[in-house]
Amino acid sequence: MSEGGIYIIYITMKITTFNVNSVRTRLPILIKWLNECEPDLLFMQETKTQDEFFPDLAFSELGYKSFFHGGKSYNGVAILAKNNLDVKISFGFNDSDSESGANNFDTRILTLTYKNLFILNSYVPQGKSIDHPDFNVKKNFFARIRNIINREISKPDNLFLWLGDLNVAPEKIDVTHPEAKKNHVCFCDEIREIFKNTCAGLVDVLRLFHKESNIYTFYDYRVKDALTKKIGWRIDHMLASKNLADLAINCEPDPRVRAWERPSDHVPLTAEYNY
Repeated sequence: MSEGGIYIIYITMKITTFNVNSVRTRLPILIKWLNECEPDLLFMQETKTQDEFFPDLAFSELGYKSFFHGGKSYNGVAILAKNNLDVKISFGFNDSDSESGANNFDTRILTLTYKNLFILNSYVPQGKSIDHPDFNVKKNFFARIRNIINREISKPDNLFLWLGDLNVAPEKIDVTHPEAKKNHVCFCDEIREIFKNTCAGLVDVLRLFHKESNIYTFYDYRVKDALTKKIGWRIDHMLASKNLADLAINCEPDPRVRAWERPSDHVPLTAEYNY
Protein backbone atom coordinates (compact mmCIF):
# COMPACT_ATOMS: atom_id res chain seq x y z
CA MET A 1 0.00 0.00 0.00
CA SER A 2 1.28 3.47 -0.85
CA GLU A 3 0.69 6.53 1.31
CA GLY A 4 2.15 9.82 0.07
CA GLY A 5 4.66 7.94 -2.09
CA ILE A 6 5.80 5.80 0.85
CA TYR A 7 5.10 2.08 0.58
CA ILE A 8 3.87 0.47 3.77
CA ILE A 9 4.21 -3.28 4.12
CA TYR A 10 1.71 -4.95 6.44
CA ILE A 11 1.90 -8.41 7.93
CA THR A 12 -1.26 -10.31 8.67
CA MET A 13 -1.60 -11.24 12.32
CA LYS A 14 -4.09 -13.97 13.21
CA ILE A 15 -5.41 -13.84 16.77
CA THR A 16 -7.75 -16.38 18.40
CA THR A 17 -9.63 -16.59 21.68
CA PHE A 18 -10.88 -19.98 22.89
CA ASN A 19 -12.39 -21.15 26.17
CA VAL A 20 -10.98 -24.67 26.04
CA ASN A 21 -12.70 -26.02 29.18
CA SER A 22 -9.59 -28.02 30.22
CA VAL A 23 -6.47 -27.68 28.11
CA ARG A 24 -5.33 -31.26 28.77
CA THR A 25 -8.68 -32.79 27.88
CA ARG A 26 -8.82 -30.68 24.74
CA LEU A 27 -5.17 -31.23 23.72
CA PRO A 28 -5.94 -33.49 20.70
CA ILE A 29 -8.42 -30.91 19.42
CA LEU A 30 -5.97 -28.07 20.01
CA ILE A 31 -3.14 -29.82 18.17
CA LYS A 32 -5.40 -30.61 15.22
CA TRP A 33 -6.79 -27.08 15.12
CA LEU A 34 -3.41 -25.37 15.50
CA ASN A 35 -1.99 -27.42 12.62
CA GLU A 36 -4.91 -26.37 10.43
CA CYS A 37 -5.29 -22.72 11.37
CA GLU A 38 -1.83 -21.63 12.60
CA PRO A 39 -2.77 -18.50 14.57
CA ASP A 40 0.03 -16.18 15.60
CA LEU A 41 -1.52 -15.82 19.04
CA LEU A 42 -3.97 -18.13 20.80
CA PHE A 43 -5.58 -16.88 24.02
CA MET A 44 -7.17 -19.56 26.17
CA GLN A 45 -9.51 -19.47 29.15
CA GLU A 46 -10.66 -22.10 31.64
CA THR A 47 -7.54 -24.21 31.22
CA LYS A 48 -8.33 -26.06 34.49
CA THR A 49 -4.74 -27.20 34.93
CA GLN A 50 -2.10 -26.69 37.58
CA ASP A 51 0.98 -25.07 36.08
CA GLU A 52 3.21 -28.12 36.52
CA PHE A 53 0.83 -30.14 34.34
CA PHE A 54 0.31 -27.62 31.54
CA PRO A 55 1.19 -29.36 28.20
CA ASP A 56 3.67 -26.71 27.05
CA LEU A 57 5.97 -29.30 25.41
CA ALA A 58 3.24 -30.33 22.99
CA PHE A 59 2.77 -26.70 21.95
CA SER A 60 6.52 -26.11 21.75
CA GLU A 61 6.75 -28.90 19.19
CA LEU A 62 4.29 -26.92 17.06
CA GLY A 63 6.40 -23.75 17.24
CA TYR A 64 4.69 -21.93 20.11
CA LYS A 65 5.84 -20.43 23.38
CA SER A 66 3.37 -20.96 26.23
CA PHE A 67 2.47 -18.57 29.04
CA PHE A 68 -0.01 -19.85 31.59
CA HIS A 69 -1.34 -19.75 35.11
CA GLY A 70 -4.09 -21.96 36.45
CA GLY A 71 -5.34 -24.21 39.18
CA LYS A 72 -6.73 -27.69 39.59
CA SER A 73 -10.06 -28.12 37.79
CA TYR A 74 -10.86 -24.42 37.98
CA ASN A 75 -10.20 -21.19 36.07
CA GLY A 76 -6.86 -20.77 34.32
CA VAL A 77 -5.68 -18.55 31.45
CA ALA A 78 -2.94 -19.09 28.88
CA ILE A 79 -1.39 -17.67 25.74
CA LEU A 80 0.38 -19.45 22.92
CA ALA A 81 2.62 -17.16 20.88
CA LYS A 82 4.59 -18.13 17.81
CA ASN A 83 8.28 -18.35 18.58
CA ASN A 84 9.19 -15.36 16.38
CA LEU A 85 7.05 -12.97 18.47
CA ASP A 86 8.84 -11.12 21.27
CA VAL A 87 6.00 -10.70 23.73
CA LYS A 88 5.73 -9.43 27.30
CA ILE A 89 3.26 -11.08 29.66
CA SER A 90 1.57 -10.15 32.94
CA PHE A 91 -0.98 -12.02 35.08
CA GLY A 92 -3.73 -10.49 37.21
CA PHE A 93 -5.13 -6.99 37.61
CA ASN A 94 -2.18 -5.67 39.65
CA ASP A 95 -4.27 -2.62 40.54
CA SER A 96 -5.13 -0.67 43.67
CA ASP A 97 -7.86 -3.19 44.55
CA SER A 98 -5.25 -5.94 44.52
CA GLU A 99 -2.98 -3.88 46.76
CA SER A 100 -5.80 -3.44 49.28
CA GLY A 101 -6.33 -7.18 49.54
CA ALA A 102 -8.95 -7.84 46.86
CA ASN A 103 -8.59 -10.84 44.57
CA ASN A 104 -5.93 -10.18 41.92
CA PHE A 105 -7.58 -12.78 39.63
CA ASP A 106 -4.25 -13.95 38.27
CA THR A 107 -5.91 -17.10 36.90
CA ARG A 108 -8.54 -15.02 35.09
CA ILE A 109 -6.54 -12.07 33.72
CA LEU A 110 -3.52 -12.28 31.39
CA THR A 111 -2.15 -9.37 29.38
CA LEU A 112 0.22 -9.40 26.43
CA THR A 113 2.25 -6.58 24.94
CA TYR A 114 3.80 -6.87 21.48
CA LYS A 115 5.34 -3.68 20.10
CA ASN A 116 2.44 -1.16 20.28
CA LEU A 117 -0.24 -3.87 20.62
CA PHE A 118 -1.76 -4.51 24.05
CA ILE A 119 -4.12 -7.48 24.45
CA LEU A 120 -6.19 -8.20 27.53
CA ASN A 121 -7.25 -11.84 27.87
CA SER A 122 -9.97 -12.33 30.48
CA TYR A 123 -12.17 -15.06 31.84
CA VAL A 124 -14.97 -13.06 33.44
CA PRO A 125 -16.72 -14.69 36.44
CA GLN A 126 -20.08 -16.08 35.38
CA GLY A 127 -21.84 -14.74 38.47
CA LYS A 128 -24.05 -17.80 39.22
CA SER A 129 -27.35 -15.85 39.53
CA ILE A 130 -28.51 -12.26 39.83
CA ASP A 131 -29.24 -12.73 43.55
CA HIS A 132 -25.92 -14.45 44.33
CA PRO A 133 -22.94 -12.58 45.89
CA ASP A 134 -20.83 -13.63 42.90
CA PHE A 135 -22.91 -11.34 40.70
CA ASN A 136 -21.42 -8.36 42.56
CA VAL A 137 -17.97 -9.90 42.02
CA LYS A 138 -18.73 -9.99 38.29
CA LYS A 139 -19.84 -6.36 38.25
CA ASN A 140 -16.71 -5.24 40.12
CA PHE A 141 -14.58 -7.29 37.73
CA PHE A 142 -15.96 -5.24 34.83
CA ALA A 143 -15.19 -2.00 36.69
CA ARG A 144 -11.58 -3.06 37.05
CA ILE A 145 -11.46 -4.03 33.38
CA ARG A 146 -12.67 -0.54 32.48
CA ASN A 147 -9.73 0.95 34.37
CA ILE A 148 -7.34 -1.08 32.20
CA ILE A 149 -9.15 0.02 29.05
CA ASN A 150 -8.99 3.69 30.07
CA ARG A 151 -5.28 3.41 30.78
CA GLU A 152 -4.33 1.63 27.57
CA ILE A 153 -6.46 3.49 25.02
CA SER A 154 -5.17 6.80 26.35
CA LYS A 155 -1.63 5.97 25.20
CA PRO A 156 -0.75 7.59 21.86
CA ASP A 157 -0.58 5.11 18.94
CA ASN A 158 -1.45 2.17 21.20
CA LEU A 159 -3.48 -0.65 19.62
CA PHE A 160 -5.80 -2.28 22.16
CA LEU A 161 -7.75 -5.55 22.12
CA TRP A 162 -9.92 -7.05 24.85
CA LEU A 163 -10.85 -10.66 24.26
CA GLY A 164 -11.89 -13.84 26.03
CA ASP A 165 -14.89 -15.48 27.60
CA LEU A 166 -16.65 -12.35 28.83
CA ASN A 167 -19.82 -14.13 30.00
CA VAL A 168 -22.23 -11.56 28.54
CA ALA A 169 -24.45 -11.81 25.47
CA PRO A 170 -24.72 -8.10 24.62
CA GLU A 171 -27.76 -8.10 22.31
CA LYS A 172 -30.90 -10.15 21.75
CA ILE A 173 -29.46 -11.62 18.56
CA ASP A 174 -26.54 -12.99 20.61
CA VAL A 175 -28.61 -15.68 22.32
CA THR A 176 -31.29 -18.18 21.31
CA HIS A 177 -34.74 -17.43 22.78
CA PRO A 178 -33.78 -14.16 24.52
CA GLU A 179 -37.27 -13.75 25.94
CA ALA A 180 -36.62 -16.75 28.21
CA LYS A 181 -33.32 -15.40 29.53
CA LYS A 182 -34.20 -11.91 30.78
CA ASN A 183 -33.13 -12.84 34.34
CA HIS A 184 -30.05 -14.80 33.35
CA VAL A 185 -26.81 -13.64 34.92
CA CYS A 186 -25.22 -13.35 31.45
CA PHE A 187 -28.12 -11.58 29.77
CA CYS A 188 -30.17 -9.56 32.25
CA ASP A 189 -30.59 -5.85 31.51
CA GLU A 190 -28.25 -4.82 34.32
CA ILE A 191 -25.26 -6.85 33.17
CA ARG A 192 -25.78 -5.89 29.53
CA GLU A 193 -25.79 -2.21 30.49
CA ILE A 194 -22.65 -2.67 32.59
CA PHE A 195 -20.98 -4.47 29.70
CA LYS A 196 -21.98 -1.71 27.28
CA ASN A 197 -20.41 0.90 29.56
CA THR A 198 -17.30 -1.21 30.12
CA CYS A 199 -16.54 -1.50 26.42
CA ALA A 200 -17.59 2.05 25.46
CA GLY A 201 -15.27 3.32 22.73
CA LEU A 202 -14.30 -0.18 21.62
CA VAL A 203 -15.43 -1.91 18.43
CA ASP A 204 -17.09 -5.34 18.39
CA VAL A 205 -14.85 -6.88 15.73
CA LEU A 206 -17.13 -9.80 14.83
CA ARG A 207 -20.02 -7.42 14.15
CA LEU A 208 -17.90 -5.57 11.61
CA PHE A 209 -18.22 -8.64 9.41
CA HIS A 210 -21.40 -10.33 10.65
CA LYS A 211 -24.63 -8.48 11.40
CA GLU A 212 -26.80 -11.59 11.36
CA SER A 213 -28.18 -13.66 14.22
CA ASN A 214 -27.32 -17.31 14.97
CA ILE A 215 -23.63 -16.47 15.33
CA TYR A 216 -22.64 -18.16 18.58
CA THR A 217 -19.47 -19.13 20.45
CA PHE A 218 -20.99 -21.29 23.22
CA TYR A 219 -23.17 -24.37 22.82
CA ASP A 220 -24.26 -25.81 26.16
CA TYR A 221 -23.47 -29.50 26.76
CA ARG A 222 -26.84 -29.83 28.50
CA VAL A 223 -28.81 -28.90 25.37
CA LYS A 224 -29.25 -31.87 23.06
CA ASP A 225 -28.01 -31.23 19.50
CA ALA A 226 -27.26 -27.61 20.40
CA LEU A 227 -24.83 -27.17 17.52
CA THR A 228 -26.99 -28.67 14.78
CA LYS A 229 -30.08 -26.86 16.07
CA LYS A 230 -28.08 -23.60 16.45
CA ILE A 231 -29.03 -23.14 20.09
CA GLY A 232 -26.29 -21.08 21.67
CA TRP A 233 -24.84 -17.90 23.10
CA ARG A 234 -22.28 -15.35 21.88
CA ILE A 235 -20.34 -14.72 25.07
CA ASP A 236 -16.77 -14.87 23.70
CA HIS A 237 -15.69 -11.58 22.18
CA MET A 238 -13.01 -9.47 20.54
CA LEU A 239 -13.36 -5.76 21.32
CA ALA A 240 -10.81 -3.49 19.72
CA SER A 241 -9.77 0.14 19.84
CA LYS A 242 -10.93 1.88 16.67
CA ASN A 243 -7.40 2.14 15.29
CA LEU A 244 -6.99 -1.64 15.59
CA ALA A 245 -10.51 -2.39 14.33
CA ASP A 246 -9.65 -0.39 11.21
CA LEU A 247 -6.93 -2.98 10.52
CA ALA A 248 -9.24 -6.00 10.83
CA ILE A 249 -9.82 -8.00 7.65
CA ASN A 250 -12.07 -10.75 9.03
CA CYS A 251 -13.46 -12.28 12.21
CA GLU A 252 -15.05 -15.73 12.38
CA PRO A 253 -16.06 -18.33 14.97
CA ASP A 254 -15.19 -21.93 14.09
CA PRO A 255 -18.21 -24.08 15.02
CA ARG A 256 -16.67 -27.15 13.35
CA VAL A 257 -14.63 -27.70 16.50
CA ARG A 258 -17.77 -28.17 18.61
CA ALA A 259 -18.53 -31.30 16.55
CA TRP A 260 -15.10 -32.88 17.05
CA GLU A 261 -14.51 -35.68 19.53
CA ARG A 262 -14.60 -34.54 23.20
CA PRO A 263 -15.07 -30.84 22.38
CA SER A 264 -15.19 -27.80 24.60
CA ASP A 265 -18.63 -26.22 24.94
CA HIS A 266 -17.09 -23.08 23.39
CA VAL A 267 -15.61 -22.63 19.91
CA PRO A 268 -12.57 -20.66 18.75
CA LEU A 269 -13.11 -17.07 17.61
CA THR A 270 -10.43 -15.77 15.24
CA ALA A 271 -9.71 -12.39 13.70
CA GLU A 272 -7.00 -11.29 11.30
CA TYR A 273 -5.43 -7.86 11.26
CA ASN A 274 -3.15 -6.10 8.79
CA TYR A 275 -0.64 -5.19 11.45
